[in-house]
Amino acid sequence: MSSLEINSSSCSQVTKLQLFPPLAEDSNSGPLGESTSATEDKPKDVIKMTTEKLSVDEVSQLVISPVCGAVSLFMGTTRNNCEGKKVVSLEYEAYVPMAEAEVRKICVAVRQQWPVKHIAVCHRLGLVPATEASVIIAVSSVHRAASLEAVKYIIDTLKAKVPIWKK
Repeated sequence: MSSLEINSSSCSQVTKLQLFPPLAEDSNSGPLGESTSATEDKPKDVIKMTTEKLSVDEVSQLVISPVCGAVSLFMGTTRNNCEGKKVVSLEYEAYVPMAEAEVRKICVAVRQQWPVKHIAVCHRLGLVPATEASVIIAVSSVHRAASLEAVKYIIDTLKAKVPIWKK
């Protein structure tokens, strides 16, 4: 593991700071000393249907990768109005096994069209108050164009094909 020693003339203590990313000569070990081959950043698809409040920070953390220079996000929220009427909340329901299967198909289609690393699609079910997130989509890629286009494709296709109903 790479480290940097800092000696201070005013004190006798030596502090070792871990370097991240590791130096080239230590490229076989990760930030905690484990082999990077064991912790290889393999592409992943995270699909979550939940009644819990969604967090942009938590979803974005699912797709961050050291080999990617872009993370693109879409967050759909409940508006406080619809066609001139006041909206306090929306209620979403889904046939979860079918909805998850359809989202998996969308992820496969994305990977066939764009060079993306990780995909996260999280949709809230149940009551979603105005201003809260009903869906968060995050995609990482080496360059921004792929992740931006993939996010747009995912939300457009999700709205058209996935059995999630808004009341």
